[in-house]
Amino acid sequence: MSIDWLLAHEGPLRLGIFLAVLGLMLLLQWGFPLRGDGRWSRRQLNNLGMVVVGTLVIRLVLPVLAVSWALDVSEQGWGLLPAIGLDGLPHVLAAIVLLDLAIYWQHRLFHHLPWLWRLHRVHHSDTAFDTTTGARFHPLELLLSLLIKLAVIAMIGAPALAVLVFEVLLSSGALFTHADFALPRRFDRWLRWLLVTPSMHRVHHSPQRHETDSNFGFHLSCWDRLFGSYRDSPQRPEAEMTIGLEHWRDANAQRLIALLGQPLQEPAAPARNDDHA
Repeated sequence: MSIDWLLAHEGPLRLGIFLAVLGLMLLLQWGFPLRGDGRWSRRQLNNLGMVVVGTLVIRLVLPVLAVSWALDVSEQGWGLLPAIGLDGLPHVLAAIVLLDLAIYWQHRLFHHLPWLWRLHRVHHSDTAFDTTTGARFHPLELLLSLLIKLAVIAMIGAPALAVLVFEVLLSSGALFTHADFALPRRFDRWLRWLLVTPSMHRVHHSPQRHETDSNFGFHLSCWDRLFGSYRDSPQRPEAEMTIGLEHWRDANAQRLIALLGQPLQEPAAPARNDDHA
């Protein structure tokens, strides 16, 4: 299987991997639930509906995809990594790491700026934590994220293969880190020195502000440790902790139409204390 074949079949490949990982995570959280949030419900249908709406919006508004953009960037010779002479596998690996770093800081920015938080809180307002939460993002947040990603690709000169791998990791990782199960404690402690685990990310979905503003990483856990945003565990046990935001717990607020309109509603930002987010 050549690189050219992978790039030519990007769409079906990414969709197939997404559905396979989603199916696997659904089975695992049904078979080994930590909280029971993975039980099938209308909430999950609304979350998956956000994927469909977001995909349609991006295709209609910005038809340029990250991998095709990376091909153009490579043809033009743009970016930092080609400028310093990186090529081959080191070029691909460096680009993946830098893209992950960019997503970490983007995530922090979406928490810090109130107008971006209006979009991102749609993700945090889910009242349960299961693999479909990892697909619940407002279409405008997805669109802004893609624009940021395109800019980063051009700045660093990410090759198309690195972007394809990163895109697959991004969607698959989101499904994994939001799944309603916990790895064996000892294995989780070992693994999270390198990668974000569901238990590590679950802290981030706490309604308490000091926990919400922690563990921003998507894949590599080192960014949280390096930049001082790492939190080992929530105050309450994972299986008992509250998930979601106080102001968006009503069932009507969890419907698909309500989620799409939520950024226009108040409050615009989490409360600045230890009890709300």
